[in-house]
Order: sequence, then structure tokens, then C-alpha cells
Amino acid sequence: MSFEAIVIGGNFAGLSAAMQLARARRRVLLVDAGAPRNRFSEASHGFLGQDGQTPAAIMQEGKRQLSLYPTIAIRQGKVVRANSDGDAFIVGTEDGGEERAARIVLATGVSDTLPEIPGLKERWGRSALHCPYCHGFEVSGGKLGVLANHPHSAHSAMMIPDWGVTTFFTQALFEPDEEQLAKLTGRGARIERSPIVELLGDNPKLEAVRLADGRVVPLDAVFVAPKTAMASPVAEQLGCAFDDGPFGPIIRTGDNKETTVKGVFAAGDAASAMHNATLASASGVLAGVHCHQSLVMRTAA
Repeated sequence: MSFEAIVIGGNFAGLSAAMQLARARRRVLLVDAGAPRNRFSEASHGFLGQDGQTPAAIMQEGKRQLSLYPTIAIRQGKVVRANSDGDAFIVGTEDGGEERAARIVLATGVSDTLPEIPGLKERWGRSALHCPYCHGFEVSGGKLGVLANHPHSAHSAMMIPDWGVTTFFTQALFEPDEEQLAKLTGRGARIERSPIVELLGDNPKLEAVRLADGRVVPLDAVFVAPKTAMASPVAEQLGCAFDDGPFGPIIRTGDNKETTVKGVFAAGDAASAMHNATLASASGVLAGVHCHQSLVMRTAA
């Protein structure tokens, strides 16, 4: 067996997991498809020591640092299949390659599905945003909107007034209840019940939104939580169990980041309901550390 562990995914979670295993002098293969979820963002914020850096620059530097460790191999490619084979796992890539390892770390991420509103997809990660902690400071002081597309949207709208004057667009789908309405009003948020039908402005800049009743409302940024799905079929192929997250399925893990399949660990957005660069990196550290300890216990038995 040429590798002891294979890490699938080379974004913040995968790189962090691979670093722990490499520092433990384990033979590790990192396979990265090169299509991270955060590729649409101009910068990563709130990540200590990396604030304002582009996600691509952070990942490039991470791979450079990893490459200095003699027991790690980094390959560009897309993993399309994985299965167990006795006490090992077989991983197959899109180009027909195949590798075996005793352990797998899934850092495969999620894919986003946005509401079908003209102009929204083109502004994703720029002026159409998902996380105020990641991007709120950069649009603070402006006219901000929250587009309701899930039951927790009203809660999200209660947070946004800390960054700017806020309008909560119910989209005629998620009307706040009496308690939510009182809290939103108390926070100074305006409630708009006519749905957004188009985003306006010189893309990727947002200047206003057009409503179903024809009105145009000035906006500098809009927050929306996309629905998510697994970006890779590998977790399902391996037989991992899933939980229902607020925006889509997440891979079920224990405190040690091991999935319901022994020897398979998971980290990052695919295994967490909270999506944030720092949290993804931290979960990758945990997955890498516990994966290493699992390898130790395997040989010590």
C-alpha cells in the first residue's frame, strides 16, 4: 500500500487535515479537483493571519508548505469513485487512476443552488453574499437586503442590521411570525413582501433590485443562504450516513470527525452545518489528528 491515508479535497479543510498527517510522517495523498466552493469570492475574511487574502492565494501557499514534507504527494484531479476493499479503501480518479489507502479523509465540500433570480448567480460571492461574518464588514454602512429562501431567513435578517440598514424580503414564501416580526422591527429592519425578481447594476456591483410590483429598491448587497448538496458522490458511495442540515445534507461524524464508516473521516462544509473558513480549517485539523491516531491504533492492535 503506497499511501496510508488519502485526503480528498484541497481547500481549507483538506489542506489542514493533510498537514497534520504529513507532520506525523505518514504517507499521504492529497487529491484536489481545483474547484473550491469559495472560488467566487475576491477575498477570505475573518481567517486569522489570512484576512483579505484571496482563497486561491491561501490554498496555493498551503500546498507549497505541504509539498515541503517528504511523505506527502499532491495530485490535481477529480475523485469519481471510492469503495472499501477488506481493511483498505480504493479511490478512483476521473483520468482512470486508482490508489489504495487504509484511511480516507473526505474534504469534498458542497455545491450551492441559488434561487432562480436574474442577476443573482453572476454576483455570487461579490455583492450577493452568504455570510455576514465573512463579508459583512466590506459592505457595512450600505443598504443591505436579506432574501428569504429558507425557514431560518428571519433569524439571519436579525443579524444584518449590525452592518447596515436592512430590508428583509420575504419573497412571499417565508412570512415572519409575530415574535420574529417584533424582533425584526426592534432591530430596525424593514419588511418587504413583494418578491425580488431581478438584481440590477453593473455586474458584479449591485445597485438595486426590481420587485414583482415594478418598484426598484436601492441595495448595495444582498445576503442569501443557498441550498447545498454534496459536491462529490464519494461519501454516499462509501456508505456514509447523512444528517439533515438547515440548508442540505451533511455527512454525519462523531466528535473525532470519523463518519459512520470506520476508517473514513470527514471535515469542512460537507460535514458541518456552519460554513466558515476558520471552522473548515479547524475541522480539518481534527480530522487529520484523529485519522493519525486511528492509524496508530491499527498498527498497535
